[in-house]
Amino acid sequence: MPVKKPAAKPAPKKAEPKKAAAKPAPAKKPAPAKKAEPAKKPAPKAAPKKEEPKKAAPSANASYHLSKREDGKWQLFITGSDKVIKTFATKAEGEAYAKEKASNTGRAILAHNSKGANKGKIKKK
Repeated sequence: MPVKKPAAKPAPKKAEPKKAAAKPAPAKKPAPAKKAEPAKKPAPKAAPKKEEPKKAAPSANASYHLSKREDGKWQLFITGSDKVIKTFATKAEGEAYAKEKASNTGRAILAHNSKGANKGKIKKK
C-alpha cells in the first residue's frame, strides 16, 4: 500500500505596510485639448563613416560607349559612369541611337568588339 504524504501547508503571507490614505485632489479646470505629438526617439549613434573615394562625374567631352553584355544585349553608357543609358537587342539599333545622342551633345561614339581575340576592345575605324 502506498504511503500518503501529508499535504504541505501554504506559507503564511507577509504583512505589507499600510499606505497612507490619499488626499482627494482639488478640482481643477480642464486643460485645453492639445494635439498628441509622437514621442521623439533618441537618435541612434552614428557609426563612423568610412570615406569612400568620390567618383568623378563624366566630363563634358566624355564619349558614348556601346558594348555587349553577358546576356547578349548591347548597352550604351558614358565614359566614367556606371549607369547604363539604354539597352538594345542589336548592335545596329545601339549605333543608330548613339549617333542621334552624339549629334545632340557633340560626343564621340566608341563601339566595342563583341567576338574574337579583340572582344571588349574598342574597334578603330
